[in-house]
Amino acid sequence: QIAASTSALKSVALTLLDDHMNHCVREAAEKGGEEADEKMEEASEAIARLVRS
Repeated sequence: QIAASTSALKSVALTLLDDHMNHCVREAAEKGGEEADEKMEEASEAIARLVRS
């Protein structure tokens, strides 16, 4: 049951990350500048957390 719960949580995390990448990060990247850099760093940190979990 723990493995199933962990798998479900990772699935939710991936869905949230995908949504964030497709909206916030994409929009910031199109605008460029400091906001784009911040959003890319934020996405990288989120991916690193997901990989470590």
